[in-house]
Amino acid sequence: MDFSHAPADDGFRHEVRAWLAANRPARAERIPHDEASLAEEFGFLRDWQRRLHAAGYVGLLWPREYGGRGARPTAQAILNEELARARAPQLLNRVGINNTGPTLIAHGTEAQKRRYLPKILSADEIWCQLFSEPGAGSDLAALRTRAQAEGDGFVVTGQKVWTSYAELSGWAILLARTDPSLPKHRGITYFLLDMRSRGITIRPLRQATGSTEFSEVFLDGVRVPGEQVVGAVNRGWEIAMTTLAHERGTGFAFKEQVLQRIALEDAVALARSIGRARDPAVRQEIARRWIDVEIMRLMNCRTLTRLERGEEPGPESSLVKLFWAELTQRLHELGLALEGPRGQLAEGRWQQTWLWSRVASIAGGTSEVQANIIAQRLLGLPR
Repeated sequence: MDFSHAPADDGFRHEVRAWLAANRPARAERIPHDEASLAEEFGFLRDWQRRLHAAGYVGLLWPREYGGRGARPTAQAILNEELARARAPQLLNRVGINNTGPTLIAHGTEAQKRRYLPKILSADEIWCQLFSEPGAGSDLAALRTRAQAEGDGFVVTGQKVWTSYAELSGWAILLARTDPSLPKHRGITYFLLDMRSRGITIRPLRQATGSTEFSEVFLDGVRVPGEQVVGAVNRGWEIAMTTLAHERGTGFAFKEQVLQRIALEDAVALARSIGRARDPAVRQEIARRWIDVEIMRLMNCRTLTRLERGEEPGPESSLVKLFWAELTQRLHELGLALEGPRGQLAEGRWQQTWLWSRVASIAGGTSEVQANIIAQRLLGLPR
């Protein structure tokens, strides 16, 4: 790993820090607790992404011809660090920026890149991800949604689930089976789906937090034009691996680690405020979490080094995802435990973030799936 920084990197950090000091929203990002607060948060985050985009801070790594800055991965890592340190809100269009964009840059046609990429960065078009199904979450290749060739396009029928911002998104990346006679990892095609198409029904799923950020999506004879296929028909699985590698690897680089450090600092502040900072058991638990956060930082340095060499994230991104999920849950369990009996109340910072942290071991691939990928693809163990 290369830990060095060029003078230009330090200059960029100062530039970002100064811009955030002058432009960061007065309030922090909030976890929605009902439909009204979800819609309000959606509008708030969309406005924030547009402000960042106008300043040139969205899509740093993307080629200039598609609205990016063609920057080095280190610049993106610095930006993520500074956004987290400033406790600035996240970008709304995370699926578009982290998943759709890199996939189209790697596999899309020139027409697809020019049509979709700039509007992802500006938040003019918000994206969701239609991969998981009720019977194909952990085993995504078992998906049953069908796409039947018809004329110059396809007709899609099936069901997807756990789709973030489905009812508020204009577009989706979609996996559907186009040839059921092939082995399950073949015969899958990768589509770009207009969420305003006829035949789409969205049903929100209420979470333990009270929010309906996730939804199930029903596709009943939805027509998708042929020009919205990414890559070759029946070769969507390989393209989906690009999407998931970016979701689990570059999507976590640095910002999540800094957010975890902030959570740890908040837990330390809570321990001091309630007089438990000198409790040996509490100090030992805080020390464990500090070590974990440092490990996360080093794992992200390895990801950054790989990207700086021009390499795509590979199966090692599952290590990052698995460790991030477990650490996120442990940190919020620590905060909730420090609150003692008050932690049993329904409202509060630690109560909401603890409930949200439970999704960490499911979203982006369950922890069990990540462990299997690590075992088979990194350690060479048998299936």
